[in-house]
Amino acid sequence: MKALFPHAATTRGVTVRVSVSYLPEQSEPRRGRWFWAYHVRIENEGPAAVQLLTRHWIITDGRGARHTVEGEGVVGEQPLVEPGGSFDYVSGCPLATPTGAMQGTYRMIDEGGVVFDVEIPRFQLIAPAVAE
Repeated sequence: MKALFPHAATTRGVTVRVSVSYLPEQSEPRRGRWFWAYHVRIENEGPAAVQLLTRHWIITDGRGARHTVEGEGVVGEQPLVEPGGSFDYVSGCPLATPTGAMQGTYRMIDEGGVVFDVEIPRFQLIAPAVAE
């Protein structure tokens, strides 16, 4: 699993795994636009079902500028992840620099009504060098 999802963090039995891919076909370096897709897998290794309520991303570009993205759910869903189950989704991130990083948290609620934050591991956004 490590090769497919090289970035992982576990909080209270919930593991968030991330892989990232640079998308040259959606990037326009000459216009100052680079684009990445990231694939997230949320695995519930705990004893109770958990539901993802909100997301909180911190996106840092290559100049050190930080952008915060917050909202309900992910890709229009607030998935319920049963014990032993997982939820996958793919999303994207444009940047005005060829490098950057993302990290954050998901706010979850368990069957008992306990709300807690789950760490999203930090991962780098690095465009490959392109010869001019």
